[in-house]
Amino acid sequence: MSRPHRKHLLTSVQMARFVAHGSLRMDAVVPAEMNAQAVEVLREGIPAAPYGASLAEAFEEGSFARRLVGLPEIAGAIYSLVGPDPTVDHHAVHIRRAREGTAQNLHGDAIIDVRPDAFDVQLMYYPQEVTLDMGGTLSVPGSHLRRTNESDTGRYQNLRGQSRLTCLAGTVVFLHHGIWHGGRRNDSDVDRYMFKIRFNPTVRQLRLWNTDDLYDPAVATELGRLFPWYEHATGRLEIYNRVKLWQALVGDDSYDPDYWVTRVTNRPTRVVAQRSLNPHARQPTAVGETA
Repeated sequence: MSRPHRKHLLTSVQMARFVAHGSLRMDAVVPAEMNAQAVEVLREGIPAAPYGASLAEAFEEGSFARRLVGLPEIAGAIYSLVGPDPTVDHHAVHIRRAREGTAQNLHGDAIIDVRPDAFDVQLMYYPQEVTLDMGGTLSVPGSHLRRTNESDTGRYQNLRGQSRLTCLAGTVVFLHHGIWHGGRRNDSDVDRYMFKIRFNPTVRQLRLWNTDDLYDPAVATELGRLFPWYEHATGRLEIYNRVKLWQALVGDDSYDPDYWVTRVTNRPTRVVAQRSLNPHARQPTAVGETA
């Protein structure tokens, strides 16, 4: 994947919003003519790809999936999040049947993943308008850095501030691999289709986006955002986790606008010499003294 034009890359504010929310939404970004083809393509299925396949290996030139990821805005977002030449972890077509009567438990897609400074990205494409009664994808903003294993969150039914997706046709959502989410029950008379691709980075995720606004105050505002389900105290650790991730993404360990990290990593190395209680012992030189 060549570097997209700067105008199609994400901005620093958008990246900070992704780091805080664990998701990034692009409404109606896929053209209507592609959306018109999509349901039939997804109904027929998209050939499987082996784990770790390149985009060229996973999706043939000219195929629907290849054209989807090649759209300028989508290609720019993929590059900004995971860089050039990402590999495909897996992809899948998800169908929620009309009046199906069941919903998916809340879960994260990573069974065991303890990387603090890297992440996979999931593209979710919705070719149809998704109305509230069609179910949509439920997600919990700001949950992606809370360490859980896959379906450990399945016992939770509703969390304050959760987001249930409704959208126009052609909407694409990018998710951090750890965000808590689940497909909701489809109570409509229309089958709902969604196509998912999980991308693995092959380069360090370092300043891959358009960094012209790197020091915009809105970046710090996004990183400091709180969500309604957070606990009063423990929820603040999510801000700490975000700042650490942002430091890794920008390659600057000193970036800490509200001192969340500074307060808990402050370990001075200067040692003050201690004087012996034995009056006959040779007294060491104290810091700042000359011999």
